[in-house]
Amino acid sequence: MRQKKLFAKIPMLVMVASCQALTAYADLPALIVQPDEDSRAALQATLSGLFGGSEIRLSNDALTRSSLLTLEPGFHKAPGDPPATGRVLSEPYRFQLVKNEENCILIDLRDGTRHTLANTTCIPE
Repeated sequence: MRQKKLFAKIPMLVMVASCQALTAYADLPALIVQPDEDSRAALQATLSGLFGGSEIRLSNDALTRSSLLTLEPGFHKAPGDPPATGRVLSEPYRFQLVKNEENCILIDLRDGTRHTLANTTCIPE
């Protein structure tokens, strides 16, 4: 009896899931257009937050020519320490900018987390 009730609900669940799929908006790889201080600050703040408040150095044209952003891990040293030597063996950090509806979203490709960039205008790549 219980099994019949479960099977009776499956078509309804499939229909609801398919309706959601039809109304979902697609992520389109995107580029920042007309970057200004506000959009650069939004990107900087988002990335800094992802790295525990660390200072992140970005060029002024970050994400304006490619939807992919790669950050190399840096050396951590205290002031007055000698320069670091050797190789960094950790993987670079990768991000992708996408446009979804009117939102510019930065996706952390390490774990798929999504971060909407305030004050940023982007267009599909």
